[in-house]
Amino acid sequence: MWPKMAKSFLVFTHLGVIEGFLSFPMKRLPQSLKAAFLRVMRERAVPVEQRQDYLKWLRFYLDFCLKYRHPPRDPDSLQLFLHKMAAKNQSAAQQTQAAACIGLYYNLMKTWAAAPESSATVENKRKPWDECYTLLKQEIKLRQYSPKTLQTYATWIRQFQKFIGNKPPVELVADDARRFLTHLAVEKRVTASTQNQAFNALLFLYREILKVDYDLKDTVVRARRTRYIPVVLSREEVARILSEMSAPHLLVVQLLYGCGLRMSECLNLRVHCFNFDDAVLTIHDGKGKKDRTVPLPKSLIPELKAHMEKVVNLHEKDLAAGYAGVFMPGALDRKWKSAAREFIWQWFFPARTLTLIPEENERRRYHMHESELQKALRAAARKARIPKRVTCHTFRHTFASHLLAANYDVRTIQQMLGHSDIRTTMIYTHTIPSRTLKEQVSPLDFPA
Repeated sequence: MWPKMAKSFLVFTHLGVIEGFLSFPMKRLPQSLKAAFLRVMRERAVPVEQRQDYLKWLRFYLDFCLKYRHPPRDPDSLQLFLHKMAAKNQSAAQQTQAAACIGLYYNLMKTWAAAPESSATVENKRKPWDECYTLLKQEIKLRQYSPKTLQTYATWIRQFQKFIGNKPPVELVADDARRFLTHLAVEKRVTASTQNQAFNALLFLYREILKVDYDLKDTVVRARRTRYIPVVLSREEVARILSEMSAPHLLVVQLLYGCGLRMSECLNLRVHCFNFDDAVLTIHDGKGKKDRTVPLPKSLIPELKAHMEKVVNLHEKDLAAGYAGVFMPGALDRKWKSAAREFIWQWFFPARTLTLIPEENERRRYHMHESELQKALRAAARKARIPKRVTCHTFRHTFASHLLAANYDVRTIQQMLGHSDIRTTMIYTHTIPSRTLKEQVSPLDFPA
């Protein structure tokens, strides 16, 4: 309901600051502002016969500020408004009456600014934001974006909500986003990629949730962009880390390095993704909802088959216990009601325990949690005494760099990584010595 309200009238903040720049004249004052202004006129003994004129001048003034983007609480805006009245051949008496009217408005703003907010008022301000998060979830699901995108956008929007003091969503303007993004760059000193992530979250909020314009142009102070060179491990460092790991985490990291997978792609693998006969691994619904295939390391196939047997045994125990199956992607659980219990849909790296679904009173199996793998990898890197920051994504970087060092074609590496843009893959040219791409010598070494 409230996104539509933003289109019907110009709204004002809890301090009474008229802020919203819509593309049409204001036909009427918001009811809450009108009621408060009538109360002030009664207190100041404004003659009854003049009160409608006062309301008219206030509406004209706010419409003027709206059209020419002047701050309504700034006295300089009043002077500009009076100049406009003079240009429209308004009489001196009318200008005096308008000035008195706007003076009452300024006093009303000061009163509202000084009034403490009750807990009920704060709670009422949060309710529209609750609806905003509900709409955010719906829009993300409608576009079939990743759950991580929803989590990231919601996190940034909550920080934005806190920054603007729970200002109602319908009262947001582009300047609020500009101040927040500038705050991130100047005071928080976030990286350019972090600021861009926040920018995209607010862009989604304004355009898809609030349905308002979001044109910041060049008004945002941007964080300084630096060229990021990924951390890459040597083959000896990879071997040292793997020697400190045990199953099943060892097999996960081996696939990360051996196939260049993202952590989420690896943990989301199901039984049907593996083709041992052709040594091919299929990644379904990777980043950007894209599928791709990569070669399976032949040296890993015996270990993968042995792990598959463990998955078979666990699945049989789950069936005997009457579990409801695994979590299925999208709406496949409703489309194929028995698929969740079929072996081909089981996680290749299942979680240790079942997950209870209270609403359905069912127990389902999820895949290994990311935090479990990350904790095991950090411990292994610490034991191996690797003097680098090692994460799961480091093995993907290492995969690409080692292939490039072995003179693999960049286009081939791009396809194996699932990159949409070749420029993303080209970053790995900075992680290897340039001589592996083309022999380079000093002019002093040129033959005579």
